[in-house]
Amino acid sequence: MSPSPVAGRRAAPSPRAVGVVPALLAEPVGDGSVRCHACAMRCLVRPGRSGICGVRENRDGVLVSTVYGRAVAVGVDPIEKKPLFHVAPGALAYSIATVGCPFHCAFCQNWEIAQAPRLGLDLPTRHLPPSKVVDEALTAGARAVAYTYVEPTVFLEYALDTAREARAAGLLNVFVTDGYATAEAIDLLRPVLDAANVDLKSFDDAFYRRLCGARLAPVLDALKAYRAAGVWVEVTTLVIPGRNDDPGELRALAGWIATELGAETPWHVSRFFPAHRMLDVPPTPPETLRRAADIGREAGLAHVYVGNAPQLGLEDTRCAGCGQVLLERHGYRVIDRLGPGATCPGCGRALAGRALDHDGRVPCG
Repeated sequence: MSPSPVAGRRAAPSPRAVGVVPALLAEPVGDGSVRCHACAMRCLVRPGRSGICGVRENRDGVLVSTVYGRAVAVGVDPIEKKPLFHVAPGALAYSIATVGCPFHCAFCQNWEIAQAPRLGLDLPTRHLPPSKVVDEALTAGARAVAYTYVEPTVFLEYALDTAREARAAGLLNVFVTDGYATAEAIDLLRPVLDAANVDLKSFDDAFYRRLCGARLAPVLDALKAYRAAGVWVEVTTLVIPGRNDDPGELRALAGWIATELGAETPWHVSRFFPAHRMLDVPPTPPETLRRAADIGREAGLAHVYVGNAPQLGLEDTRCAGCGQVLLERHGYRVIDRLGPGATCPGCGRALAGRALDHDGRVPCG
């Protein structure tokens, strides 16, 4: 299933040192304070303090990132695990993260690294500058670098330099994000970011405020901004019993995706399992997930997937025109039934997505 290493021209290594570097998108506002414009929190950071993410600090009136090249999590994952189902199906993604996050979700799966600064955890990190990320990605046979596990805008400078080098080497760049990037950050990423899976955690602002410490509107704005920037967008909603599983809310959410992002935007409905500060909430019943998928299709979405529930068998990619199976999935094994040019062999319709070639997949026998 692993693709062959990607050949390509390597960019010159980034001149930045690992560790503390000046932050991008910082605005001095007087009295030594700095406004950060990397994420929609737009923190006003006083001298000697950090933003909500815990990793962007005001040092003597200069906003700095303290995590440049300091990877706290590294992995080589199937790109479907992100989940991205319409980007280089069957390929591997070299995945990196630093500590920090602007959210503090009660149900966070990666809370140890996301909340490390807030909790005062001193986690071990790897010295992993952009050039080494690209070298290791190529050695692993990955086709993409994924900026994931935490909100990647907290390490924007590191991600941006790495993405430039990855693009020059022929690799794809993908974000797995909570959707809190500002329009300014997305504009910086526009030339090098190929795809983003954005968590749309709920269609209720009260849910965001109560359970995530954030707001809904900036996420909707970012989704539209990514789309306008030419980034391929997939959306994930973790369905939590009693919190965001109301059919009316799911119907409104799916309808918004279809209307604002397009009917061929993939929607991943994911099963919740107890985590972090929501250990008392049971896993999502399979029938709730099946109902959510039905709601998505009724709203006009052509590609609705159910994650974390393989028993339902709702992870295949079907043609948006005739419904024929184009990519058959068994776990992370992908059987390719696409015709030439990533088209449906039945009706000839092209499958929407990015890098939908045959590298790294099991052809249909």
